Amino acid sequence: MNIRRRGVTLVELLVVVAIIGTLVAVLLPAVQSAREAARRTSCTNNLRQIALASASHEAARGRLPIGAESREWAARPDFPHQFFRWSLLAHLSPYYEEEQLLKGLDLTVPLYIGLTPDSIAPQNKPIVKLTVPLFLCPADRMTAVSSLFGPTNYAGCTGSGAGGGTPFDTTGLFGINSRTRLKDVADGLSKTVAFSESLLGDGPTAGRTAAGITAATGYGFVFVAPLTDAACSRPFYYNFTDLRGFSWANGEYRTTLYNHARQPNDPTLDCLSALMSTTDLAKMYAGYGWRAARSRHPGGVNVAMADGSLRFVADDVDPAVWRAAATRAGGESLTLP
Repeated sequence: MNIRRRGVTLVELLVVVAIIGTLVAVLLPAVQSAREAARRTSCTNNLRQIALASASHEAARGRLPIGAESREWAARPDFPHQFFRWSLLAHLSPYYEEEQLLKGLDLTVPLYIGLTPDSIAPQNKPIVKLTVPLFLCPADRMTAVSSLFGPTNYAGCTGSGAGGGTPFDTTGLFGINSRTRLKDVADGLSKTVAFSESLLGDGPTAGRTAAGITAATGYGFVFVAPLTDAACSRPFYYNFTDLRGFSWANGEYRTTLYNHARQPNDPTLDCLSALMSTTDLAKMYAGYGWRAARSRHPGGVNVAMADGSLRFVADDVDPAVWRAAATRAGGESLTLP
């Protein structure tokens, strides 16, 4: 007796394909959501470690770390003091769990000991080039954006951006030669932002046009300090000399400092400048900036408060609340949700 073997019909095949497609459509967002949750958790853990290191620094030395160092170098008193430029992340190096990774960093000499971008002291050159996982958010590109330095996604808050984005005598916890104590935070430690995240840079450097520049990963550079809205609306350069986040060792607005002049993930291009029209060596080349907190987390950014607690702040947070959270003694009663 012949038995006829029944094959799969076209209709059955289409039904199977449709079922698989439905399953993929249902499961893929869940997988992506789980991955983003893991990335966000890792990012907040990094911020927590940086905040804890900052608290340990305050406990050991009676103050938070300097936001950006500026001082005379005895070997070359004719050098601008900004050449020291060591960042708060560099000054926190003895207090991280990965302390051995940065052991040997010599902060007694300037970051730049010459007039060229590669004039880094020999003992520091291999250390500042290190890519440190603690300083990178896994939601971003996780790669170096400079051949000389290791990158960073994390920055200390200088305040509301008042004074045209000045780095001096800032309203937040950090700034040039800042020596903020926790008892100086009159607005309350749980109400004051200490650190947030910002994206690594991308696009052409030192370009005169906005081609290839986005608000998320680029910035405009002007030759006006303090900053003005008029000047920032017409940048002279884009991504001037280096991309944002290019160096965890470098204390400036392109890298380890930011403020709340603009909203999280603001669509407006960040604006930076440097004080060049001065003969005062203590202020020459000091960087000014309106640099926003930015991330690839959907809908907002992570922040670490001065008490070490973590928050996720939405892009559409009330602007007045966002600015109030940046100041250490503004007297505001507003609190981040």
